[in-house]
Amino acid sequence: MPGLSEGDTMSGAIEERVQGVMSAEADPRWAAVAARDRDADGTFYYSVKTTGVYCRPSCGARLAKPTNVRFHRTREEAEHAGFRPCKRCKPDQPSIEERYAATVAVACRTIEAAESIPSLASLAKGAGLSLHHFHRVFKGVTGLTPREYGAAHRNNRVRDELRRRPTVTEAIYESGFNSDSRFYEQSDQMLGMTPRDYRAGGSGMDIQFAVGECSLGSILVARSAKGMCAILLGDDPDALVRDLQDRFPRATLMGGDRAFEEVVARVVAFVEAPALGLDLPLDVRGTAFQQRVWQALRKIPVGSTITYAELAARIGAPKAVRGVAGACAANPLAVAIPCHRVIRNDGAVSGYRWGVERKRMLLKKEVEFRQVIGHT
Repeated sequence: MPGLSEGDTMSGAIEERVQGVMSAEADPRWAAVAARDRDADGTFYYSVKTTGVYCRPSCGARLAKPTNVRFHRTREEAEHAGFRPCKRCKPDQPSIEERYAATVAVACRTIEAAESIPSLASLAKGAGLSLHHFHRVFKGVTGLTPREYGAAHRNNRVRDELRRRPTVTEAIYESGFNSDSRFYEQSDQMLGMTPRDYRAGGSGMDIQFAVGECSLGSILVARSAKGMCAILLGDDPDALVRDLQDRFPRATLMGGDRAFEEVVARVVAFVEAPALGLDLPLDVRGTAFQQRVWQALRKIPVGSTITYAELAARIGAPKAVRGVAGACAANPLAVAIPCHRVIRNDGAVSGYRWGVERKRMLLKKEVEFRQVIGHT
């Protein structure tokens, strides 16, 4: 440049290099590149000055020097800057996760359109994948095996047909069951009540409930003939009762008797002293995926926590972190199904349907009681 000495030019080059190192290594996106984080794919791209290419964060190529790396928000931005797509990670084409998601979506539509659940072999052949690979990919995307997905879809069809068809028998066969006996073997778990009661919107069900107080505020405990069907926390007792009514709009809600009040006292005692345990029958109703999440939650020891990602891995669906979080949020049985023991990957306490402060208080109580037990 005119007016600059050789020393000034060299100094400027050194300064530019230092700024390059700082801008890359100080940028939080660099950690994703260094870790080849697939979860970051699609959120940004990076280019390498020495090779003239741009890549996905998960690219398996040799890690570039930070001085040669620049970040871009989109593919178009990287290409406009003069970089071409990497031939290894192919950032200009759908990612492998996107391709798998599209493949699984086709398989799901095939399952939904079939009269009976297709065999794993036929689904894998249609996807162009081996049996084992297809099974693993399907479960990674949906959180369910193909057979579990098919069963869940058929269960939804049963519910729809029971509302639409004039008789239970007609609904059974329209839902894909080949015999009455096979349906009735599964109907109680599937519907949480008899088919005729379900058609009537749950009318005929008797649910006992009572509202009490504990250190977390108001607590509503409800029980059906099968077991505890709701444990709700909040600040307003009337709001908790309305929530229960919304959950069971046609059931008969009855105030608990003296014996039931003892059950409520046991639940409150468990909130105050988690080490006591809560050995009560539960009436747990949810989708196949929610049931798997809730079952895994009940295996987390008192005073322990895991992340949503760890919980997803425990149920064999490591990619279904959002689905796991949704299942935790849908949990109707506070403390009995301990969704409060799940925290964010960074260790932060968040995402509790009954309030983050209650979640902190529950965790604190559990840690304190575990410490007490450890010293006795």
